[in-house]
Amino acid sequence: MSFVDKVTINVSAGQGGNGKLSFRREKFIAKGGPDGGDGGDGGDVILRSSRNQNTLAAFRYQKEVRAEPGQPGGQSRKHGKRGKNLYVDVPVGTIATKADGSVVADLVEDGAETIAAHGGHGGFGNAHFVSSRRQAPKFAEKGEPGEEFELHVELKMIADVGLVGLPNAGKSTLLSKISNARPEIADYPFTTLTPNLGVVDIDKQTSMLFADIPGLIAGAAKGRGLGHDFLRHIERTAVIVHLIDAYNEDVAAAYTIVRTELQAYQPELTERPEIIALNKVEGLDEEIVNDHLRQLRRIVPKSTKICAISAQSGFGVQPFLFTVAKQVKAVRAQTPAVVEDHSVPVLKLTDTSDAFTITREGDTFIVRGQRIEQFARRTDFNSEEGLQRLRDIMRRAGIIHELKRMGIEAGQTIRIADTAGMQY
Repeated sequence: MSFVDKVTINVSAGQGGNGKLSFRREKFIAKGGPDGGDGGDGGDVILRSSRNQNTLAAFRYQKEVRAEPGQPGGQSRKHGKRGKNLYVDVPVGTIATKADGSVVADLVEDGAETIAAHGGHGGFGNAHFVSSRRQAPKFAEKGEPGEEFELHVELKMIADVGLVGLPNAGKSTLLSKISNARPEIADYPFTTLTPNLGVVDIDKQTSMLFADIPGLIAGAAKGRGLGHDFLRHIERTAVIVHLIDAYNEDVAAAYTIVRTELQAYQPELTERPEIIALNKVEGLDEEIVNDHLRQLRRIVPKSTKICAISAQSGFGVQPFLFTVAKQVKAVRAQTPAVVEDHSVPVLKLTDTSDAFTITREGDTFIVRGQRIEQFARRTDFNSEEGLQRLRDIMRRAGIIHELKRMGIEAGQTIRIADTAGMQY
């Protein structure tokens, strides 16, 4: 399966079922009362993170996900069946955002669930509207449409350790030696075309998840090479392991190139705990290796650990892994302290659902507002009694008063958002 870490899909929650318009009709009962049942709610679209998923490739050809609609209400006050929720499994570390950039879901734990799109509410049947003033209502509500929008889904791997370095630094070889991962390994640059994950067992109690990021080159953060497409996968790693090829003539320059790209992509990454591994030392004289280590020590922070290893032969790998495990454990143990706020809370009026606006386009007055649009979507505009109920709601909300103030005249059209218009 090919690796896919960014997709755009259309999500559609289920529409609510229509309410039923019916009256009780039985033998020997001349005038049965209204008995129309309510429609069922539409199903939700729910994103669920799973360790069994490691790519978004399933959405390459499936560009639309749609939940089940609710069933209409029935006679004898029978409630319509609710639509089934649609569960969409995505990898752990998936972020889903709308077109405006608002985050719908950020799934960082296995089994986490978030409702991406809410199903529409079912419409009320005419039995719901019986009152002392309205004993035989001849209207029922339509079901609300479910939420429907374009969703941008992006995978940012959550690994304990992110392996970075220039092409052919030996990241894939190291991952293949210490874990069950089997990345492609060759003696040419850009062998790794996609991130690889591997579980590394340090001892019987400790294991870590390593992510091998494709090789970075100068200008990667601006789009050069392959690494710029995968830099995002380093963002959530606890520790960065920087692999450097000991056969580089200038190991300090090799280190600086990658650090510069991390800084350009996201400055916070250069503050992430880092361990440097000078790789491929098995064929070099001890004096050359020590000279490389001195070069690196002159330019890296004093607290940074530097290890000399050979991924191919296994030299120094076990001590290196213990060093990494210790650093990861320390990072994971650092949890932000919860600061209790004992100040008096400030109460704010944030419920603006009853607010509305009215604009005029010629002889048409357009009303917008969360609550009134909800009522309008549920109204059957072919039912005069249904329209009269909507007018009553508009009157109680002050909309009719505002329309009169704006100079509306008999025969002019009122349109509520994108619903059908009605005459004043």
